Amino acid sequence: MKVLITGAAGFIGAHVARLLLDRGDEVVGLDNLNDYYDVSLKEARLARLQGDERFRFVRLDLADRAGIEQLFAAERFDRVVNLAAQAGVRYSLENPHAYVDSNIVGFLHILEGCRHHGVEHLVYASSSSVYGANETMPFSVHDNVDHPLSLYAASKKANELMAHTYSHLYGLPSTGLRFFTVYGPWGRPDMALFLFTRKLLAGEPIDVFNHGHHKRDFTYIDDIAEGVVRALDHPPAGNPQWSGVDPDPGTSRAPWRVFNIGNSRPVELLTYIETLERALGVKAQMNLLPLQPGDVPDTWADTAALEAETGYAPSTPVEEGVERFVAWYRDYYRV
Repeated sequence: MKVLITGAAGFIGAHVARLLLDRGDEVVGLDNLNDYYDVSLKEARLARLQGDERFRFVRLDLADRAGIEQLFAAERFDRVVNLAAQAGVRYSLENPHAYVDSNIVGFLHILEGCRHHGVEHLVYASSSSVYGANETMPFSVHDNVDHPLSLYAASKKANELMAHTYSHLYGLPSTGLRFFTVYGPWGRPDMALFLFTRKLLAGEPIDVFNHGHHKRDFTYIDDIAEGVVRALDHPPAGNPQWSGVDPDPGTSRAPWRVFNIGNSRPVELLTYIETLERALGVKAQMNLLPLQPGDVPDTWADTAALEAETGYAPSTPVEEGVERFVAWYRDYYRV
């Protein structure tokens, strides 16, 4: 297949591109290489892909309507994986316009490109943050998610609604993936594992929100990338049992689905930090702080739907994943 991956210089995008290339697909990678975090890390991820003759990189912003239209018209993609987005719950409290430009306007341009150029399946990044104020655990795609706690979460919920509209009106098969805290080698510097590792090795204290008592469904990057590719290979056909009298939020009569993609094994943040301490051989100094605005206390993915549909089965325990990250970090930064 010829696959467009937006956000190809990003953490998840670069890993998904590598998997698709390794199995023989042609990949066009799109990214705007913005400076939300270290651009050189994004360029280093791309450098690992650009040696493959089946990979081509396009520097382009999703908000560039004419540029996206021209790209779709010229390339005629079979499938699209939209991972480009302005990320970060806390950053959305300070820079709300960036989320509308990328996550709403940019996503509309992707939907229009898919609609007008015969794309057979769109897979796009949603987020566990859409569960917002929900407290029933584990989080299920069959639960209502109408109470987001940040603009980032609201933008991801909007993506799911926009995709459903295009699936309903134009028959575009679309699959939304609600990612649960992703970690591992080549990760994002604004994520907890990266921040903690840098500060521990520098002998600096770390900020630990909610006094470390919240839980996250930490999911290793290789498991995530495999799940994305499995989802890409299974375009939804629509649920003939769906009823408007008792509507299921996770399926539709239209060719539209949303899935949780996580590890289904939530870990308390203090336990995660202890795992990192052992891997680094360093004891953490912690600033214990209250829960941040926009954050949710716990996340826990019910991945039964994705497992049933695609055979997805995450297999990397947190201890092993953290050790692999630490080995990569020491090598990459020569620490």
